[in-house]
Amino acid sequence: MAQKRPKQRSKKLKHPAVAPSRVRSFLPGALLLIAITAIAYLPAFRAGFIWDDPDYVINNHTLRDLTGLGEIWFHPTSLPQWYPLVHTTFWIEYQFFGAQSATIYHVTNIVLHTINALLLWRLLARLNVPGAWLAAAIFAGHPVHVESVAWVTERKNVLSLLFYLCALQVFLLRVTDIEKPTAPRWVLNPKSYALALILFTCALFSKTVTASFPAAILVILWWKRGRITRRDVIPLAPFFLLGLLMSTVTSYLEHTHVGADGTKIVELNLSLIQRILIAGRAIWFYATKLIAPFNLTFIYPRWDSIDRIEPWLWIFPVAVIAVIVALFALRNRFGRGPLAASLLFCGTLVPALGFVNVYPMRFSYVADHFQYHASIALIALLAAIIWRVVGRVQPYVVSAVLLLPLLLLTYRQATIYDNAETLWRDTLSKNERSWMVQTNLAKVLIAQDRIEEAAPLFLRALELDPKIHDTHVNAGSVYGWRGDNGRAIAEFQEALRINPDFAPAYYNWGQVLERQGDENGAVEKYRKSLAIAEHYPEANFRLARILERRGLLDEAIAHYRDAIAYNPTYVAARYNLGSLLLNRKEFDEAMYNFIQALKADPTNVEAWTNLGAAQLQTGHVSDAAYSFQQALQLRPGFPPAAAGLRRAQGL
Repeated sequence: MAQKRPKQRSKKLKHPAVAPSRVRSFLPGALLLIAITAIAYLPAFRAGFIWDDPDYVINNHTLRDLTGLGEIWFHPTSLPQWYPLVHTTFWIEYQFFGAQSATIYHVTNIVLHTINALLLWRLLARLNVPGAWLAAAIFAGHPVHVESVAWVTERKNVLSLLFYLCALQVFLLRVTDIEKPTAPRWVLNPKSYALALILFTCALFSKTVTASFPAAILVILWWKRGRITRRDVIPLAPFFLLGLLMSTVTSYLEHTHVGADGTKIVELNLSLIQRILIAGRAIWFYATKLIAPFNLTFIYPRWDSIDRIEPWLWIFPVAVIAVIVALFALRNRFGRGPLAASLLFCGTLVPALGFVNVYPMRFSYVADHFQYHASIALIALLAAIIWRVVGRVQPYVVSAVLLLPLLLLTYRQATIYDNAETLWRDTLSKNERSWMVQTNLAKVLIAQDRIEEAAPLFLRALELDPKIHDTHVNAGSVYGWRGDNGRAIAEFQEALRINPDFAPAYYNWGQVLERQGDENGAVEKYRKSLAIAEHYPEANFRLARILERRGLLDEAIAHYRDAIAYNPTYVAARYNLGSLLLNRKEFDEAMYNFIQALKADPTNVEAWTNLGAAQLQTGHVSDAAYSFQQALQLRPGFPPAAAGLRRAQGL
């Protein structure tokens, strides 16, 4: 009789989370992607803030404290655009590093872009896309993405894509079966389903262009299987609803808060036919820039032919439809991949194709940063074609031939973003007929007190487009500087005729009246500008000065505080507020404002002197002596500082 062998309890082998062989195969490619991105964006590491970056960081009052963090999430109009996760990252950076330098903000953008390239590589590889690494490398080093990476404000793009790609990874690889419809794994794996939904929500809170996520899932499933079933659509219903909700919120805020109101801004008052023509031309524009990334610019010329609805423009939308139909008809011959990539490219671009108003459409219908997410599909398709044709034979040679020119172009493009003046001068050289470019370069020059250089630019902007209310206000400012007050006021009135709710028109009108000695008229205009835009720092400051002269100190202090709340580096407002508080013996707040003023302008002699006076009053004698000495180093013999130092040394 055979003896029964005792049952042995099977021992489970403990496997490492990631096999060493997989790590070894991943590491070289990952390090190379990191190196490609770092080299390409080397100029951006030392770049400054440009255009609206100060609105997002330097002058963003919500970044100062925990109260501001609450505003970021629960008061949408407290932000330039309500993307709370983006501003939360700014809040964290501001708490640790402040806003004296843009370096950390650029580093974060570059790191996020690098992570996106790594995620893209792994996703394409898991989807068995040929040339997955090459596609990720092209994405990492493509010059069309410089605008998204080197512009701090476009944290929206790099952060939202990170969450978008993570959500794709989770949904495609853990929630659904990409090869064939089976039992609903989203029911069997609720944790992964919930994780995908959370990641998608984070993407929406970073930028709502990611609302196309559920549609992208369906396209990918169709590409892999050749059909879509009800089981595929049902789990995506919450994603569609959430995307629709967030897109509606964004559209509403873009209309009411950002100012993309077609009833008030003539450039945005477009017909359906015009929007279709814009969409068709934009799709081909973006595809062309991906394939031939030359003559890239920060603001592209606005297509005047759209205004005239010229017949030849129909070529573009018709060609888009023709390509889609042809790819569908040839899907059995060439596979479903080209059609899927084209649908993903066009579908992801939809929010930027002109069907809904966005503020940048005032000056251009296209922008490089609009295609950051969409570019992935076309890049993946092109990389796959190249890899299948020649890449398998000489992969290293092919990669080098493709990537080296792209890296050189990206490096060169990144140097343009060094500072606001280099950016706008480069843009002007490529788009000299843009009123917006002329205007923004002029504003940069004014900030440097180069008024004589700025004036012709403002007047040229008016000449280029007299239908724009901004151009009339800026031209009026030029006439005001030159003492032609009547002509200045006429320009402000014309701006208000075009857009009755344009606060800068009232503010600049008030400045002219104040220079004429009409303080009552100036107060009226400043108050009107604040009724439209209560957070207008300059209007608050100038109104506060008049109120201070009239002895209305409580109201003056309130307006100085409002000016500072929305421009914390407003040195003049800090100094004036501190001086008022010093006279009222509110020494702690006075000292705080002088210190903040000196952080922004360490050469302010009066601020050093008044800080010393406040420190002396509160018994901080050694600190007071130091402050007076700083003032005297900057302006030797300055009587108030010298007298203060003698008092401090006598104690």
